[in-house]
Amino acid sequence: MGFFNKIAEGLKKTRDSMMGKVDALLNSFTKIDEEFFEELEENLIMADVGAVTSSHICENLRKKVKEKGLTDASEVKGALKEIISEMLSGDEALNLSTKPSVLLVIGVNGVGKTTTIGKLANNLRQDGKKVLLAAADTFRAAAIDQLQIWADRAQVELVKHDEGSDPAAVVFDAVNAGKARGCDVVICDTAGRLHNKKNLMDELAKISRVIDREAPGCAKEVLLVLDATTGQNALNQAKLFKEAAGLTGIILTKLDGTARGGVVIGIKEELNIPIKYIGVGEQIDDLKPFDSREFVEALFEGTDKPKNGEED
Repeated sequence: MGFFNKIAEGLKKTRDSMMGKVDALLNSFTKIDEEFFEELEENLIMADVGAVTSSHICENLRKKVKEKGLTDASEVKGALKEIISEMLSGDEALNLSTKPSVLLVIGVNGVGKTTTIGKLANNLRQDGKKVLLAAADTFRAAAIDQLQIWADRAQVELVKHDEGSDPAAVVFDAVNAGKARGCDVVICDTAGRLHNKKNLMDELAKISRVIDREAPGCAKEVLLVLDATTGQNALNQAKLFKEAAGLTGIILTKLDGTARGGVVIGIKEELNIPIKYIGVGEQIDDLKPFDSREFVEALFEGTDKPKNGEED
């Protein structure tokens, strides 16, 4: 299955829920009036876009409709597509400008953090990168063993200590091993506990100090893994982690299993945190770099319409 079709298939539930309602709304209104915008905003909120972002979308759409005198349903839909594209675009690529570059990956239990790290490692290795994993989530039961399984699947090396070890010590060894082995990327599986925000902040600050000392000037990303099926809870998690951890990007998993994929728009617009990767399946190659243009095309058109004459 081609890249575009994979994204389109993964977004089917969200597309049916969100765009199905938008299409029905456009077809039922003979004129684009205030009642139309109120219903559109309600539909977007129901699709887990979020109240704040839904309001922003409708405000921008009002301006475009007024400025351009739009009356045709397809023109209004095109303007809506343009607005959402603009909201989602920007800073999508990982910063891997140094050798090594370091990725700190965090997320609460149950979001698929360890699985995502394995898929990310595989993705980067297939792009020709030499990848090393660091098992720095040392307190969660079986986290180290799970990461070892995924390291084997992704065919990358893993640096690990015993359970209960100091996470910063694991990162210290991993960064130095990464330098010694000529690795392009070191991916650190770090803890994502939010019950004590200060502990999380302290731990991540300690890890960051180690990285800055051992690999001064290296490119560094702090990536939060979120489960798309939780909808607005994912947005709330992102808010808390942004305060605690200084996030540089989001990896959104399980988009194929939910009608709540609209939360992608809310996270980017409300928190100004770029989406870096999305998960659209269970297989090791089902984690895809986020492309806002591809995402919006799949959300609005699905597999019904060819993509500007391009092949998958």
